[in-house]
This record gives sequence, structure tokens and C-alpha cells, in this order.
Amino acid sequence: MKELVEVIAKALVDNPEEVVVTEKAEGKNVTVELHVAPADMGKVIGKQGRIAKAIRSVVKAASSKDNKRVDVEII
Repeated sequence: MKELVEVIAKALVDNPEEVVVTEKAEGKNVTVELHVAPADMGKVIGKQGRIAKAIRSVVKAASSKDNKRVDVEII
């Protein structure tokens, strides 16, 4: 899931070299933390959080195949 979030985020931002994705696993729960440059935060979140919600939906669909629950946090 880490790679998926990283590819999506790098395609959205102006500074792809500042995208950092970390993954923390606790049993069946996985937390993916996305760090971007402050200037790119709006591009990753989108108007009314639509892009962030879309990223979470894609990751949720991909993780359902592995029977894991993945949370994406944008920091």
C-alpha cells in the first residue's frame, strides 16, 4: 500500500522529491502516513477533501484483497 500512495501523491504534487510515505502495521490494521511539502498540501487534500477521500477509497479497495484495514493519514 505504501507504494500505491507514493505513486498517487507524486503525480499530484509540484515537489515529488518531498513526498515521504511511511507504513505502520499492527495486526490487520495498517496506517499509511503521507508527508508532503506545505505548499502541496492543498493539492493532496483537494476541495472539500475530495482528492484525499479518493486516495483513501483506492487504497481501501486495494487492501480489501489482502483482508487488511488500511488508514491513510495526510500529515
